[in-house]
Formats: sequence, C-alpha cells, structure tokens
Amino acid sequence: MKLMLKYVCALQIWKDKQGQDLIEYALMAGFVAVAAGAIMPNVADQVTTIFSKVNAQLTAAAAQGTAS
Repeated sequence: MKLMLKYVCALQIWKDKQGQDLIEYALMAGFVAVAAGAIMPNVADQVTTIFSKVNAQLTAAAAQGTAS
C-alpha cells in the first residue's frame, strides 16, 4: 500500500503545472526584450541595465535563502 501511495504522489507532482505560466511569461518577456534590443539599438543599454538589476536581486535572494 505504501508503494502505491508513493507512485500516486509522484504522479501528482508531474501533473502540477502551477509555476508553468510564470516561466512562460518570463521567457516571452525575455524574447521581447531581445527583439527590441535588436531592432532599436538605443534600447539595448537600458535592457542590459534592467537585466543586470534583476540578476543582482535574484542573486541576493538566493544568497539570503541559503543563509537561513
């Protein structure tokens, strides 16, 4: 019975798509930013600055999460 419960729990994890939308929107935003940078070179510096700030925030959050 425990083995059967283990398999059922594993299948439910694979069916969970709660974070899928967020990833898709993030990818789409990245593609739009890259396209905008390619089409309008003046925007490329601003896009780079924004991604650098996002990267810094994510790095700080990851470091804080591992320190806890």
